[in-house]
Amino acid sequence: MRNTRARLDEKRDMNFRKLIVYQKAIELVALLLPMASEVPSGHREVRDQLRRSVLSIPLNIAEGVGKVTVGDRKKFYAIARGSAMECAACVDVLRILIGGDMGRFDGADELLDEVVRMLSTMSR
Repeated sequence: MRNTRARLDEKRDMNFRKLIVYQKAIELVALLLPMASEVPSGHREVRDQLRRSVLSIPLNIAEGVGKVTVGDRKKFYAIARGSAMECAACVDVLRILIGGDMGRFDGADELLDEVVRMLSTMSR
């Protein structure tokens, strides 16, 4: 019994990297962290909130995968979903604060839609 449990634990180790939702969350980090640096200095709280929320998405997905019970996993996926929603609101604020080519935010919106959809399913 113990050997079977050890094999199952080994199989689960680090498999969060294979999840499409995790990969898309990492794409969001790569896309949005540089944009956070463009936030005017008088709006530091928005920059910090964007950084926290976008980083929280893949971190909570990874932590959720590492949980033993289904309920615990769903809880972390729901937290990641909430962070993605918060991140979407930050992107809306970025549009106002840094402006410029509005098309550059489209990729973030599309990724956020996909991530929220996947995490909604995973957290049910």
